Amino acid sequence: MTHQVTRAIPALAALLLAGCAAAPTEPVAAPPGYLDQARNLAATVPANLLTVLTDELNRSGPAGAIEVCREKAPQMARAASERSGWNVRRASLRNRNPKGVPDAWERAALERFDTQAAAGAAAPTLETWQVVDEGGRQVFRYAKALPTQPLCVQCHGSVDKLSEPVKAKLQALYPADRATGYQPGQIRGALFLKKPI
Repeated sequence: MTHQVTRAIPALAALLLAGCAAAPTEPVAAPPGYLDQARNLAATVPANLLTVLTDELNRSGPAGAIEVCREKAPQMARAASERSGWNVRRASLRNRNPKGVPDAWERAALERFDTQAAAGAAAPTLETWQVVDEGGRQVFRYAKALPTQPLCVQCHGSVDKLSEPVKAKLQALYPADRATGYQPGQIRGALFLKKPI
């Protein structure tokens, strides 16, 4: 009986380690060029969307910007993916768009970012990456926290402070919306990138 238990311990340890492999860990060496490419995309995609949203806010106000965010953000992510060869998407623990639900790796990254921010880390500095096995191939995964910008609270802030047109638009487009209650600087979600090695 003792020998069976002793033999089972290494097998159990291997299973536990395998289960942890998909979760983001401390950053490790990235394949040459991958980290620079990911960081560049993580800087340009949100900045481009912020420019488009600012223009629309100035033109038609927050309710109009919701439509633009709903249409333009996925289009911009697709365009960045096609241009770069990376899979680009946004996800959040409190998603607005039903397509923005994180997978297990993304959820672990977001939870880790929240823990780091609660410990005092500056949200704009938070990133993580890892090489993972997906269906028998090696994939480089990268995540960059997306802090809530001051202009974002017009649609993502406290519900009691949202304008009536914004509330009506959110109810019409996103009846299961979970993406309100944010303050500037809080982590709203993250940009996630992945590319086969």
